[in-house]
Amino acid sequence: MTATGTTALLGAAAEAALAVPGVAGLQPRLAQRLAGAAALTRASTSPRRTPFEADVRADRAPGGSEWHIEVRCVLTGGRRALDIARNVHDRVAAAVIAHLATHGVAEPVTVSVTVTGVAA
Repeated sequence: MTATGTTALLGAAAEAALAVPGVAGLQPRLAQRLAGAAALTRASTSPRRTPFEADVRADRAPGGSEWHIEVRCVLTGGRRALDIARNVHDRVAAAVIAHLATHGVAEPVTVSVTVTGVAA
């Protein structure tokens, strides 16, 4: 997939994760948070949202025959984290497989979900 295709893939995965009840948001990685903070100090007063690439990571397996998707999310309270994480896993996997299928690609997909916190 091209860079544009990868960006669309990441967007599909992020949207699927955010649609799961109990997900408060996606957690960017430290490098993206630092870059975003630096950009905000250089920018005037218009803060920008972190792009999906910072929230969801997609890597190809060696040989390029499989996708691995990593989602880092913050949950809301009131539900079991395990149940929400499983739901995120299943919905992201389905969304990525559907996205790949629309581009004529049928490759295995693995998804890992990391819960980075619970919003108060």
